[in-house]
Formats: sequence, C-alpha cells, structure tokens
Amino acid sequence: MEATEKTRANAYLTGRFFDGVSSGLFMMALPWAMLSTPNMGAFVAIVALACTAISFFLTPIFSTLIDRHSRKQLLVFVQFVQAGTAAFVAVFYGAGYESHWLLAAAQLVFWASSNLAWATNNAFTQENFHQHEYAVISGKQEVIMQGTTLGSGALGVVLLEMWGMLEFSAFAAIASAIASISYMLTPYRRQLRQSSSVSFVGQMKESRDIFTQRPHFYAFLMLSALSYPILTFLTKLVPIWFAETGISGDWFAGYNIAFGMGSLITGLMVGRLLGLGSHQGIMIGAMGLAALMLFGMSMSPTPLVLLIFTFFFGTFNALNRIARTNWMHHSISIHQRGRADGGLQMFATLAQSISYVAIAFLSHFGVTQLGFFIAAAVMILAVLIMMRLNRGAELALSAV
Repeated sequence: MEATEKTRANAYLTGRFFDGVSSGLFMMALPWAMLSTPNMGAFVAIVALACTAISFFLTPIFSTLIDRHSRKQLLVFVQFVQAGTAAFVAVFYGAGYESHWLLAAAQLVFWASSNLAWATNNAFTQENFHQHEYAVISGKQEVIMQGTTLGSGALGVVLLEMWGMLEFSAFAAIASAIASISYMLTPYRRQLRQSSSVSFVGQMKESRDIFTQRPHFYAFLMLSALSYPILTFLTKLVPIWFAETGISGDWFAGYNIAFGMGSLITGLMVGRLLGLGSHQGIMIGAMGLAALMLFGMSMSPTPLVLLIFTFFFGTFNALNRIARTNWMHHSISIHQRGRADGGLQMFATLAQSISYVAIAFLSHFGVTQLGFFIAAAVMILAVLIMMRLNRGAELALSAV
C-alpha cells in the first residue's frame, strides 16, 4: 500500500514538473519573443486581454468537463494539446514561416489549456489521494510550481537567445510529452463516475445551485481567492512604478525571485503550518499578514526594503492559497469540485480584469504607488468580512 502511494505521488509530481516547464516556457517567454520586434507592446497587451476574456467564457465548460470525465484523461489530454501546439510552432518555424499571429495563437492555446489543467489538478488531487496525503502533496506541488515558474521564464529567454524558436518549441513539446507519459503512468484511484441521467448543459446549469446551497462557505472562499488578482495586480503595478521612478529592471527580476522564494519556503513548511489551526483561521491570518506586507511595500524607501516585504508577502499568499485548496479537498464533494473551482476562477478573473483597469487610471494620473494602499485596503476589507462569515454555523462543516 505504501509503495503504491509513493509511486502514485512520484509519477504525478513528475508530470506536474514537466507540465510546469512546458507551460511556463510558452506562457512567460513567448511575450518576450514577440516584444523583440519593435512596437509590439500593444499587440502583446491585446493578446493577453484576449486570452483572459476567452478563458473566462470557457471556464464553465471546462469546470463541467472536470465533473463528468476522468480527471486523469483530462490531464493527459491537456499535455497532448500543448505538445502538439509546441510541435506545430516548431514545424512552421523550421520551414521558415515566422508569424506573431502564430505565436499569439499558441499562447492562447497554452493559456486556456493551462487553466483547464490547474482546475483539473485540484480535483485530481482530491480524488486520487487520501486525506492524510493532502498537506504533503500540496507542499510538494508548491515547491514544483514556484521552481518551474522561477526557472521557466529565465530559461525560456536564454533558450530563445541561444537557439531560436525552432529549438525552443521542440524543447517545450518534449517536456509536455514527458508530462503526458508521467500522468499516464500515475495510478488512478478513480471515484468519479459519469452520470448519463444528467446532460452536459444540465450539469453546467447546476453550478449555480452548488453556490447558492452554501452561500457563506463559497463567499468565504471567494474572498480568500482575491489574493490571486491582487498578485497579478502587483506584477503589473511594480514594473510600472519602477519605470516611473527610474529603478532598474534588475530590481523587478529581484521582485519575482523574492516572491517565489517566499512561496517556496511555505511549500517546504506547509505540513507544520497547516497544523497551527483551522483552515479558516489560517486563511484569515495569512490574508491579514499579506495585507500588512502590502502596506510595508507601499512605504518602502528603497527597492531592497520592498523586496523584503515581497518575500513575506509571497510566504503568506502561498499559505492562504494552500490552506484554501486543502480546505476545499476536505469540504467539497468530488462530484462538484470542478465546478466549485470554476466559479472561484471566474470570480478571480473578473477581479483581475478590474484591477488592470485600476492600474491604467493610477498610471494615467501619476499616482501609481497608491495602488499598494488600494490592494492592502481590499485585502483588509476581505479579512474583516471573512472574520464575520467565520462566526456562522455553515463554516463549521468540515466535510460534505
């Protein structure tokens, strides 16, 4: 039994690693390749906006698929799609056909399929592993995610400079192929069975009932999920603020490293951290401390001080996300997990879009630094509402 659990975890985590490498390369390095051509900034921004909008509308379909089909098959399917897309780009560039529209289409495929993979991985983890394994698996997933995120962006730029798009795409295709093989070799303890009595559209419509049946519970989760749009808000706000104040781009690289290292520390210590209290209490505490770090970032006199606050922000942000994910593992039926994650993802994406509009206004009026205070205020307000919701009887449920 122990050997089977170890094999299951090792094969799955190997898949996560190579999945992170391939998707990280295309998601983070392709914009750099497009920006290497002059006057492509607007094009890259429009592509990102299109990817976000299309992913938003695809989320209900993806989340229903997760609750109807084998999560393992979906993970393998995503890797096949990504490997095929990367190989397609390699073939075209090898034939001498170079197009920014081709790269934009490839980024869209990776963006949308990565969103499907993210939600599928959460549902797959809950279904395929035992409850006593959740914390350990979550910690290892965090280490892998941050490691591949930190490495893929830098590796992608280096590969593009050394090799070109042909070799770069071939490398990503190989990584996706290895991920698909690893997922196929992962033992699957399948518990979800497709129900033929409910149509796909009918099951998608049931998503509303999932949230209305436990409104306080899902409101609490949505407030916790605000940490993601806050994070993406900062990834746009910080470089704009650095550019406006004449701070070198090297410090922005340091910002990304500091955040990633903070998250890595959480991943390594998550087993102990989750034992400090209830999931709800940890989420509230982590959100509150993250808000304090944002206030610290807003008042940082030097970039170095800002990076110190960023390190701790990354630590508490990761702790909030891992605690939320694990609480959902324990509290949501495996038959509803895909649609539950889908609803949270749509809420986070909507908040993310609003945050980008806010950045545009702040930058236009020359008050970019005020964005740190706004982000902190939003998180503090979320924490206060979460504390109020936590007093209700509904959140006392630890399982469905």
